[in-house]
Amino acid sequence: MAATSAATFSVASASSPCSRVSHLTHSKSFSIKFNPKSHLRNFNGLKSADSVICESQSSFFGNESCTALKGTFSSKAQKQTQRSYTHLQTNASYKVAILGAAGGIGQPLALLVKMSPLVSELNLYDIANVKGVAADLSHCNTPSKVSDFTGASELANCLKEVDVVVIPAGVPRKPGMTRDDLFNINANIVRTLIECVADNCPDAFIHIISNPVNSTVPIAAEVLKQKGVYDPKKLFGVTTLDVVRANTFLAQRKNLKLIDVDVPVVGGHAGITILPLLSRAKPSVSLTDEEVEELTLRIQNAGTEVVEAKAGAGSATLSMAYAAARFVESSLRALDGDSDVYECAYVESDLTDLPFFASRIKLGRDGVESVISSELQGLTEYEEKALEALKPELKASIEKGVAFAQKQTVAA
Repeated sequence: MAATSAATFSVASASSPCSRVSHLTHSKSFSIKFNPKSHLRNFNGLKSADSVICESQSSFFGNESCTALKGTFSSKAQKQTQRSYTHLQTNASYKVAILGAAGGIGQPLALLVKMSPLVSELNLYDIANVKGVAADLSHCNTPSKVSDFTGASELANCLKEVDVVVIPAGVPRKPGMTRDDLFNINANIVRTLIECVADNCPDAFIHIISNPVNSTVPIAAEVLKQKGVYDPKKLFGVTTLDVVRANTFLAQRKNLKLIDVDVPVVGGHAGITILPLLSRAKPSVSLTDEEVEELTLRIQNAGTEVVEAKAGAGSATLSMAYAAARFVESSLRALDGDSDVYECAYVESDLTDLPFFASRIKLGRDGVESVISSELQGLTEYEEKALEALKPELKASIEKGVAFAQKQTVAA
């Protein structure tokens, strides 16, 4: 694993300050060191930088981060400053690989990950057309070095010493296609990729995006077990998009400030297995029974909403890339020592009688530090019934994935 390092920031004079940057000024350059674990604690995913008053090398820095940074400036330094830029530069230290980087999710995801100040190397893999994606991204003036890898013969090199592996590879849903229809194609793709992950970076965080996630995560777990390197704390089904949608739809419905909204989503990542716990939303909101049902159904069917709106031209790629990038950034923060990182994800779990279940987790350097059980307590009658209703379908999806993986021969 890459070593954790404190980030270094400098404030330097500039000849032509612009209106977007801070009015902090300084006659000489000086540097400020801080521990991201303390000063980026309020960072939560990707946030808009429209109102940032310091110029950063990465738009991942939002209001909270810049406020924290300014708070680290000594009063003496503030008094000495006059008309200059504030330049932020982090010591990036983590290596990320995206498998399926030339696809509809992979390309925007690669762009967003390229923007992370924590990434030192970004490896892009696909079976074709990835060289151009990498060349394009390499022109972006962010710290990470971009490398491309094409075809099975280059996959092992793509994965060497990687800290986080993200797998969006596979075919997307088309109109009339269910997530179950994707199974035979995507199951084989995930199995093949995970075999190579097991051989080349067994200690990496593994983020599974390829659908159907309810089955592909159990497939990955079985392959890793067969390879003797399974660590349940480091295997994640990325369900962040369900949370992103729940937050967005609730904020729109109740006219809330979006940045303040947080809705936990539990269960799985398909249809009725997606269960937003609206009764646990923050801030607490009052919803009628009709509103709860309408919001729940919309969140569960949001993927189909996008597929139909694109009329055969694709599925939810941009929102999925955004959600996946948020989860990558959370993982990197946890690896970097941030002790206050929480996300919802589909992981091995003992919260229910199912072996895998999506819920809120706490992330740390070793992966899942804890599974948060409190949110499943005191549910409404509607949520209790929905939870029981999703279990048979989720159980069947898990068993299907396990059966598929156990039938395959895995090379030692």
